Amino acid sequence: MATIPDLTGFKALSFDCYGTLLDWESGLATDLSPILSQLRPTHAWAQKPLLAVERFNTISEDLEVEKPNQLYNDNLIESFEQLATEAGVSIPREDEAGAAAAVGTGPSRWPAFPDTVAGLLKLKKHYRLIILSNVSNDNITRAVAAGGPLAPVEFDAVYTAENIGSYKPSHNNFHYLFAHAKSEFGVDREKGELLHVARSLTADHVPAKELGFRSVWIARGGDREGHYGTGGNLRELTEQGKLGFEWKFDTIGEFADEVERQFAAKE
Repeated sequence: MATIPDLTGFKALSFDCYGTLLDWESGLATDLSPILSQLRPTHAWAQKPLLAVERFNTISEDLEVEKPNQLYNDNLIESFEQLATEAGVSIPREDEAGAAAAVGTGPSRWPAFPDTVAGLLKLKKHYRLIILSNVSNDNITRAVAAGGPLAPVEFDAVYTAENIGSYKPSHNNFHYLFAHAKSEFGVDREKGELLHVARSLTADHVPAKELGFRSVWIARGGDREGHYGTGGNLRELTEQGKLGFEWKFDTIGEFADEVERQFAAKE
């Protein structure tokens, strides 16, 4: 059995939130129902909604590059409108604004994965917890607030693209994380005290390797051919040498269990 590298030397964990902690793909698929419900049954998106989610994600990522200062809520709304146009779907005018707005506020209510909260509560015993997200402040504030999908976990900090002025995978976002983790908590990434935990290969693990930032991949099934989803193509990125994560777990729960095992072994 392969030895899992030591996880006990870190002082803080930084997390991507959506797709890693909260179920981005199923939540978004639900909010795309005004489009998907109008497609003919034989349409590829009707048969496999994840394909629509993947296309939506591509549109959204293109907008992040084109409009790095656009509020994420507006990014989601514009992506929804573009997806409807591509699908040839016309949403009744009286419903269109509400359907688009629902997507824009979706990140505040999309559910946590079943393992997320229990896993984070275990991790909180050993590390500071920081979120590094592309989602806007109002959405993520509601997600971490009392009654939100991530309650009762208490995060030490939440850093967003809205505050930083760019979207991951921009290196700016990670440099902001490094600087603020050090100034606010004395956590020095250069001394190996910060570890990044994320699902998305393209938004998180590719820039992490470029920056020499140690990371954990939470696969969420994205390690299976045909099920890569919005996180990026594992096979292609591996072949291109763009990935360097040192740990891989399917869920936050599995990651937290291994952390607990390692700390217990040292006591």
